[in-house]
Amino acid sequence: MLQEILDLREEGDALYAVLKTMDEHRWHTVTQFKSWTIHDVVLHLHFSDYLAITTARDRSAFSDVLSALLTAMGEGQTLMQYSRDWIGPISGPDLLVRWRDAFVEMCDLFVGLDPQTRLEWFGPDMGLRMFATARQMETWAHGQEIYDLLGLIRQNTDRLKNIVVIGLKTFAWTFINRGLTPPASPPYLRLEAPSGAIWEWGQPSDTYEISGTAEAFAQVVTQTRNVADTSLQVIGEDAKHWMSIAQCFAGPPADPPAPNTRFRHT
Repeated sequence: MLQEILDLREEGDALYAVLKTMDEHRWHTVTQFKSWTIHDVVLHLHFSDYLAITTARDRSAFSDVLSALLTAMGEGQTLMQYSRDWIGPISGPDLLVRWRDAFVEMCDLFVGLDPQTRLEWFGPDMGLRMFATARQMETWAHGQEIYDLLGLIRQNTDRLKNIVVIGLKTFAWTFINRGLTPPASPPYLRLEAPSGAIWEWGQPSDTYEISGTAEAFAQVVTQTRNVADTSLQVIGEDAKHWMSIAQCFAGPPADPPAPNTRFRHT
């Protein structure tokens, strides 16, 4: 089995362990992300996992679903509105069961695929390894809204490296997506893993470098934190520019949260 699929499953397990302890009234508490409630966050993950299951089972069926979704959004409907219509009225605890069942189904389905499989998605298709990591990234990133709202300190593991790698791989795309010319190369990256190990990419440089914790870097590239609210050390104008617009998820350019707007409740 691909390690990336195991990491995805563990990411979902960790979030589920938090969600299953919540009282029902918590589901409609507003998070710091787009004023979405916890119910909205889990619904978004569930709808995305449904799309992942669809593309893994039947590429043409996914194309049909994607076409209907894009048509609705072209007519002014948001992805969240579409997702709410798709699932209908549902309580938080019932949504949790639906999400969990589909998440497990998705992971099991990935295990049965040829590791060389390429899956259609928004934008270019992706290989199975990257696709599983993208699902892990979204699960981790949206989970942050819930951890923050509940005031929980997240216990990350070294599976976080997958998300760091996605952040690094989307360096040039982040600029291109905004119509900008990317710098010739990413800065030297030196990060401390949750285990205490040091992860490094690129050639050491005193003038073009990002250093700090892997968690902080992952938070910036997934836009769950403004870089100003982290302890990352960013040296060099190109490195600072990247961290001010970093985006490791698909879609049109999105701006990071403003400083002091995403944080853990205490």
